[in-house]
Amino acid sequence: MPDSGTPTSPHRWRLNRTRPPIGLSACFSKQTALLIRDASEQADGRDGMAIYGYVRVSTQAQANEGESLAVQQRQIEGWTHMQGVALDRVFVERAVSGSTPIAERPEGSNLWAALKKGDMVVAAKLDRLFRSALDALQTVERLKEAGVSLVLLDLGGDISGNGLSKMFLTIAAAFAEAERDRIRERVTNVKRDQKSRGRYLGGKVPFGYVVTGGALVEVPDEQGVIATAQALRRENYSLRAIQSEIVSRHDRRLSLDALSRLVAGTAIARPRPVQCG
Repeated sequence: MPDSGTPTSPHRWRLNRTRPPIGLSACFSKQTALLIRDASEQADGRDGMAIYGYVRVSTQAQANEGESLAVQQRQIEGWTHMQGVALDRVFVERAVSGSTPIAERPEGSNLWAALKKGDMVVAAKLDRLFRSALDALQTVERLKEAGVSLVLLDLGGDISGNGLSKMFLTIAAAFAEAERDRIRERVTNVKRDQKSRGRYLGGKVPFGYVVTGGALVEVPDEQGVIATAQALRRENYSLRAIQSEIVSRHDRRLSLDALSRLVAGTAIARPRPVQCG
């Protein structure tokens, strides 16, 4: 993999650096603002533009398998080879959700810190970089203002150059965001359906149940403890009194926190008014 500072091709695009780096406070939103390195602190001797690749996968399983990362990187390296330019570095983002703004991702923040006027960022797909259509449009516009080019291979190349590219980016980003929303909604509906059918969705198994064949099945003895606790609570028993009764009747000792969860939502009977005279 090409590393930063060492060109892998004799062909280079050159751009004289006559101005210091532009701070991200002027380039990105307040939520993702990070300062680009000061020129005096970054005098590394380069006199041309830098080209950075960026690849990302969302899950650890994808990161471990590496296939998606490798495919993205090959696409980026293939594009730079066709253009006859050198790739300075590829930033590899492993197991990070696309919902996280790029400047708040571990490798994304390193990428932003490296950017200077005249540099170029190359990514295989739009959804590897942005979390929403609005995020994409705002970031692209501010990159353009900062003099940093953005190439998205799935959109045909440099998308920060003209109005037609901006229009196409708007449409593509909106579709990508709608697809993510559709997937999220589908997952939510599946979980809701499984919960309504008593399916176990993971996490700690609640008291009174056992998991059998992927479903929550009631445990008669523990259900009896729950019924007793709720009945006593309706009769205004304190949690400590309920705890003692549970030990006496069921030979089970539960913590006060556990009892509080068992009786949560149980209606407590109002005390009878005292009759005078």
